[in-house]
Amino acid sequence: MQGKIIVVTSGKGGVGKTTATSSIGAALALEGNRVAIVDMDIGLRNLDVVMGLENRIVFNIVDVVQDRCKVEQAAVRDRRIENLFLIPASQSDNKDVLTTAGVERVAKELRSRFDYIIMDSPAGIERGFENSVVAADEALVICTPDVSAVRDADRVIGLLYARSLNPRLIVNRIEPARVMRGEMLSHEDVLEVLSIDLVGLVPMDEKVLISSNTGTPLVLQNDSKAGAAFRQIARRLNGEDVPIDMPVYKTSMWQKLSRTFGLK
Repeated sequence: MQGKIIVVTSGKGGVGKTTATSSIGAALALEGNRVAIVDMDIGLRNLDVVMGLENRIVFNIVDVVQDRCKVEQAAVRDRRIENLFLIPASQSDNKDVLTTAGVERVAKELRSRFDYIIMDSPAGIERGFENSVVAADEALVICTPDVSAVRDADRVIGLLYARSLNPRLIVNRIEPARVMRGEMLSHEDVLEVLSIDLVGLVPMDEKVLISSNTGTPLVLQNDSKAGAAFRQIARRLNGEDVPIDMPVYKTSMWQKLSRTFGLK
C-alpha cells in the first residue's frame, strides 16, 4: 500500500503552520503509522528546532533530490516517537535549487517507505509552494481568525483547487473571550469566507511556546489543549469519525443586558 502525501500550507507566515505540521505528524505516528515530516522551507528551516532534532542533522531534502544521499540517510528518527522521522530543509540553498520533477521522483520513493508524508510548505505562493504541492494527495490550510490570514488563505485555496486538490481547513489560535469582545473573528466567520471543509479547531495555548522552545512534541503534553486538538485532527486524517469540539463563546449577564438595551 502506497503512503499518502499531505501538504500543510498557509497564505501567510506566523499562523502556527510549523507547530501544526510537527504536531499532526507526531500524532499520526502515535496512532501507529510510519510518518515522515519533510521541511520544504528551503533556506529557513525551523522544524528541526521545533522537534528538538537540530543537533542530529547530517543531510537534508536537497541532498536527497540531488542524489547526494539516500532517503534513509537524511531521515532523522525522533527521539521519543519511534515511527516519526524528519527530513530537514537546507539552510544554505535557496528555493530555486529544487525542481518539481525532482520532488516528484523523491515523493514516489517516500510513498513506498512511509504511511504518511507530511510536506511543510513555506508560507505564500512562490516556488517553494509549487514544489510542496506537486505530489500531494491532500492539503491542509492553516489559518488564524484574523482578516489578513483569511484573505491570504483564500488565495492559497484557489491555487490548490487549480491543482485538483480539495483543501481542508484548520483554524488555529482560537480565543473565545476575544471573539466575544469583538476583537477576533469566530471560526464560523472564517468558514463562511473560505467555504471549505473543516478538519479541526485549535485553541490558543501557552504550552505551544514551551513545546517549541524545548523541542518536546506538543501532543505528548497531556495538559495541552492544543495538543489534544491536534491528536483529534490526526485521528480524522487517519479515517476515524471524531466530532470537532466547538469553542464555547460565553456571554456574561452584563453583555446580554447591553445588547438588549443598546448599552456600551
